[in-house]
Amino acid sequence: MKKPEQVHIAAHLLKWTAITVPVALTVGSLVAFFLWSLDEVTQLRQQRPWLLYLLPVAGLLIYALYRYLGKNAEAGNNLIMNEIHEPGGGVPLRMAPLVLATTIITHLFGGSAGREGTAVQIGGSLAGQLGKWFRLGKEDVRIILTTGIAAGFGAVFGTPVTGAVFALEVLTVGRISHKALLPCLMASVLADVTCSAWQIQHTHYHIAINEVISSTVDFIHFDFWLLLKVIGGGVCFGMAGYLFSTLSHTIKKYSGQFIPVKWLIPFVGGIVIIALTALLGTDDYLGLGVTNPDPDGVSIVSSFREGGAGYWSWCWKLLFTAITLGMGFKGGEVTPLFFIGAALGNTIALLTGAPVDLMAGLGFIAVFAGATNTPIACTIMGVELFGGEYVLYYAVACFTAYYFSGHTGIYAAQRMQSKT
Repeated sequence: MKKPEQVHIAAHLLKWTAITVPVALTVGSLVAFFLWSLDEVTQLRQQRPWLLYLLPVAGLLIYALYRYLGKNAEAGNNLIMNEIHEPGGGVPLRMAPLVLATTIITHLFGGSAGREGTAVQIGGSLAGQLGKWFRLGKEDVRIILTTGIAAGFGAVFGTPVTGAVFALEVLTVGRISHKALLPCLMASVLADVTCSAWQIQHTHYHIAINEVISSTVDFIHFDFWLLLKVIGGGVCFGMAGYLFSTLSHTIKKYSGQFIPVKWLIPFVGGIVIIALTALLGTDDYLGLGVTNPDPDGVSIVSSFREGGAGYWSWCWKLLFTAITLGMGFKGGEVTPLFFIGAALGNTIALLTGAPVDLMAGLGFIAVFAGATNTPIACTIMGVELFGGEYVLYYAVACFTAYYFSGHTGIYAAQRMQSKT
């Protein structure tokens, strides 16, 4: 007698629950340690500005660590994504400690980078090792690596649903596979809970514009003119995502061509960051940029209020980050993309008369959507971070940014949906 389909589903869920739990607990705990370490070194750098002048030396150290210990681990997120597409050599366990250490070094000495890449690599590396221990087949290796991405992303930003959807959406542009749907959700939720259990606090953002959003037509439940501004903003956000992706890849390509001695690339990159900081006379564009100890400084949080960012703050953060990551330093791109988007949204709001906090929030998620080709995940992120009341505006901004960013993205291993 053939077993009911529900029996197979239950067995599948039990199997992946047993596999996912250790992945999520381990990744969530390591991400908590990483976020704590990041806060500590960020405070240390802000208290000792002279550390920036050691950034070129830090670049040499990062190069040496990957040169002699990293092997294929330097491919980072792209290696994990390639292994999901075509399981082969596996994701080395050494990727986790290497990227954690080198990201901390980057932030300690003032590099402009994020944290998502590190969390995803921690998740993918540990998941890959567990896959080897469990002796999983190729199809199951794809799933466990995807759960590692979900766990790392969900824990590092405190957005578990986004983490699950991002892990599925980022692999192939235009297609989401449901094979790893529940394992990814379980991994992301449990990793986020684990990270929070270690008393890690995520930054809270707030959009409060109820009195501004209104319509003079009874059957239209949104502000039509504001929606037009959001569409225009979405175009700008998509172009910013395209610019960031293109510039990062270009700097990486041509720095390798014009600087034949490879260890000099991060050294020169560090010097360029120092020079730009001296030229601008501010350190606002170093590090994560989530908050700023200077009440007059620019940060993601400050961009949610009027006057909290300059007209070109977004452009400077884009340049600093593209140089940092394109010339060999480690970290993620996503938090700088949040900065770029929020600061650009602040500028657009001032130019168009749109609510500053709403437009900053839209830029926050939409530039990320454009640069990673993940508009659905980013719309959900808007709900998780800012609340669901303005979800229509989130979707319009993210979907518009996705279309106007083209098919260029920050992940070289991201594939296009095959035409049938």
